[in-house]
Amino acid sequence: MDSETLKTNVTSGKHWLRLVYMLLFAVLLYVAGVVMGVVIVLQFLFALLTGSPNRNLRQFGKSLALYIYRALEFLTYSSDDKPFPFSDWPEAESPAPRQDEREETGDDHSRN
Repeated sequence: MDSETLKTNVTSGKHWLRLVYMLLFAVLLYVAGVVMGVVIVLQFLFALLTGSPNRNLRQFGKSLALYIYRALEFLTYSSDDKPFPFSDWPEAESPAPRQDEREETGDDHSRN
């Protein structure tokens, strides 16, 4: 690499702008990690007290995990797509109800 290429790379505004985004997403990733820790504790308490995890917390945890994944992809240059708030919040697909959930709600169609 010659000195002219190095100078062009160092003075390129796109690299410095990405650094600003990277710092922002590093802070948001830290906050997301704290929130995920709270979700984990709450989910454990729900499972301990009610016998099963909370469906809404599970969905939120999945979408938060997807957000963390997308933020890490951006931070590691695996993707140029900026995650939320510069794109939509990732939505976790609703999983099919587990066997114990179908039995609780009476939606077990396999008993026909």
